[in-house]
Amino acid sequence: QVQLVESGGGLVQPGGSLRLSCAASGSIFRIYVMGWYRQAPGKQRELVATITTGGSTNYADSLKGRFTISRDNAKNTVYLQMNGLKPEDTAVYYCYTDSTGWGQGTQVTVSS
Repeated sequence: QVQLVESGGGLVQPGGSLRLSCAASGSIFRIYVMGWYRQAPGKQRELVATITTGGSTNYADSLKGRFTISRDNAKNTVYLQMNGLKPEDTAVYYCYTDSTGWGQGTQVTVSS
């Protein structure tokens, strides 16, 4: 059974930072793409960023410069460093891999 374990969400003040982690475990054949999506209340799920095994990244245009995705292939783990957080970044953040599908999500709330 394949499992995605997400961590790092929480409550942060505007301008603050958070680092999300997502580790894939279990019977994983091979993961090529890992990434993060987010879904705010009343909105559709949207791309945050993805990263391939080789390190090629893709970001939502609106998040470039504030968010950084990285991964540890040996650990099947993907990270999302979020800086300069804004209230509009409040959402459930979902980890994704092309081998496992979606994680259960972790809540990020940006509020004073």
